[in-house]
Parts: sequence; structure tokens; C-alpha cells
Amino acid sequence: MMDESLQGMDFQNQSMSDSPQRKIGRGKIEIKRIENTTNRQVTFCKRRNGLLKKAYELSVLCDAEVALIVFSSRGRLYEYANNSVKATIERYKKACSDSSGTGSASEANAQFYQQEADKLRAQISNLQNNNRLKCRQMMGESLGSMTAKELKNLEGKLEKGISRIRSKKNQLLFAEIEYMQKREIDLHNNNQLLRAKIAESERNHHNMSVLPGGTSYESMQSQHQQQQQQYDSRGYFQVTGLQPSSQYARQDQMSLQLV
Repeated sequence: MMDESLQGMDFQNQSMSDSPQRKIGRGKIEIKRIENTTNRQVTFCKRRNGLLKKAYELSVLCDAEVALIVFSSRGRLYEYANNSVKATIERYKKACSDSSGTGSASEANAQFYQQEADKLRAQISNLQNNNRLKCRQMMGESLGSMTAKELKNLEGKLEKGISRIRSKKNQLLFAEIEYMQKREIDLHNNNQLLRAKIAESERNHHNMSVLPGGTSYESMQSQHQQQQQQYDSRGYFQVTGLQPSSQYARQDQMSLQLV
């Protein structure tokens, strides 16, 4: 609907530029100042009401901020604004100033940031130089420009620093000594445990070396070696080993006598 009204207004403006006369209703009038006071007043009232109506429709249909100010030929004020005429005028001024000063504002911002960056670089350079000078002074160098009071303050700082360093060193040494003492106790306990296990193992070995009946393990080993010697090189028993003993001979004789 709004687009149709705008198209109608554009068409009317085009017809007005093409010809000095335009149709209003059924008649035609020439676009120029109306000399008749009564007719001029009537036309003013009609056109003013139509303009106010169009402004209201534009603000409602398009959600636009509209402010309309009209002064009659007698100096009488007619206005319309959906928000506030004063607020709309301030917004208009701000928009005009922003659009006109965009380039200058950006240049001013760039210059400001450049100056701030230069200041920060200078501060960083001064801090680095001061830190290097303090480090050299801590090492006993570059002391020519220092006064007696500054030297005394530097001496106090160094003594405090050395005291803190020694305290930390002693703390670490005591902790290391305590750890080594605990380690020594643990090793001693482990050594005693191992000695006890070795003694127990030796007792068990001694008990196993003595068999029941008074026969020792060494005598059993010697008998086994003698039996091994009874084999000849071909893997047979010796002849002496096959001869019956005197006990077996007596048993055979007794059996013959019984028969």
C-alpha cells in the first residue's frame, strides 16, 4: 500500500514537471502562488491535513521515525511526530555530523592510536634499560652514578637476598639429610632380613643333608659312585658283581638239605 502511494506521488511529481498544470479532482490549476487569500487558506488547510495524514500513515505502516513541521503564511506552527520533534531533530543533526565527519574522525582515531603506541614503546624501552642497569648493579657493575644512600640500599637488598638464598639452601640440605637417614634405616632393615633368610636357608640345607638312620648324604653319594664304577665301558655289569654273596649261598644249601 505504501509503495502504491509513493508511486502515485512520483507520477504526480513527473506530471507536474512536464506541465505547469495538473488535475485536482475534475479541474486543473496552475502550480503557483494563489493570490486570493480565501482560496489560499482553503488550499493550505486541505494540503496540510493531507500531508499530516500521509506522515502518520508512513510512521505506522513502515515503523519509521517521522517529524513534520509546517509554518503557515501567518507564522502559525503545525507539527507532527510519532516520537518527539526535538529528539528527531537531534538525531538528524547527529546523523549529519557523523556522515560529514567520518573521514576526519577515522584519521583522528588513527593518529591517536599511533601516539599511544609510540608512548607504550618508549615506556617498554625505559623499563628494559632500567632492568638491565639494576642487573649490572646487582653484579657490582655500573656503580659510578650511584650515591651513598643508593649504595646502602643496594647493600641491604643484597644481604636480604643472600639470607633468603642461604635459608632455602639449608632447607634443601636438611630435607636431603633426612631422606638419606630414612634410606639408611630401610637398607639396614633389608640387610637384617636378608641375613635372617640366609641363616634359615643354611639350617634347612644342613637338616636335609642328614638322612634318617644315621646315614649321611655324603655316604649315599659315595655308594652311588661305587655302583656307577661297576659298569664297564660297554655298559654291562662286571662279573664280580654277578657272583652270589655268601648269604645267598647259605640259603641255597639249606634248601638242598630240605629236599
